Amino acid sequence: MNSVTNAVANANLHRIQQVVKWAVYSLLLINFAFYIHEDWDRAVHTLGADASWVDWAGEFATSIDEAGWFLLLFMYELETYVLDDETLKGWVAPVLHGVRIACFVMLAHTVYAYANTALDLRATTPVENAASLCDLTKQDVTYVYNLNYTAVNSDNCASLSDASDFFWLGEDPLVTTSAGLALERELAWVDLAEAVIWLLVIFSIELVVRLQGRGVTGSAVVSTANTAKVLLYLALAGIAIYWATLSHWLYAWDEFVWIAGFATIEMNVNEWRDDLLDNAAGEAVA
Repeated sequence: MNSVTNAVANANLHRIQQVVKWAVYSLLLINFAFYIHEDWDRAVHTLGADASWVDWAGEFATSIDEAGWFLLLFMYELETYVLDDETLKGWVAPVLHGVRIACFVMLAHTVYAYANTALDLRATTPVENAASLCDLTKQDVTYVYNLNYTAVNSDNCASLSDASDFFWLGEDPLVTTSAGLALERELAWVDLAEAVIWLLVIFSIELVVRLQGRGVTGSAVVSTANTAKVLLYLALAGIAIYWATLSHWLYAWDEFVWIAGFATIEMNVNEWRDDLLDNAAGEAVA
């Protein structure tokens, strides 16, 4: 009787997990559309007609990053849930691993782009001959503060800022105040830290998945990787709270949804581990 009850309970829990998983995946897809729109809006303000494809790739670093994460998530879903162990034998596993390596390269590009942005913002270049934003209305510039971009014109220049000192942001036609420059630098380093932390999360997941693929369900390495993932997820949750304090609700929401997305992969990995342990126990009894 207990075995039947447990089986029903496990089946119900499994159904709930699947509903939650696909709800999270759907939310991530919606977020992806928002990020494409946001990157496009920023590129319109920062790129000129002579911009190269490298410049465009840099401005769409977030969208490229999201695409890489989606593909990576799909590869883990295949290996940890959709495909069984027999299917993963032969050429399938190397293909999945190869695609994941390509995703790592895409994500590494994001780290590179964020690092370049952080380094570019180290320079402090004052805007000359400008005592107010209204002095810049004929220079085709954009005012930015807290990642909000507004093209400066005679209608809005007085309302955007009452500061008397302005600075260029890198080599783009962007200007901001001293407080805005300090905030942009801080945000750039947070972006870089976030990207690096996510890479460490993926390396930890990849290590556990590779080991379980070889039948290793428990070891000091697996325990260390699982502990590291918990600490890294907590760091990411802290970054989400940081975004919320600056009213970047989309970034905060996206952070939590991606954490939930990879939590579903963790559930897949745990179910896979339990199956491996059950199979090992069955073979031992036999």
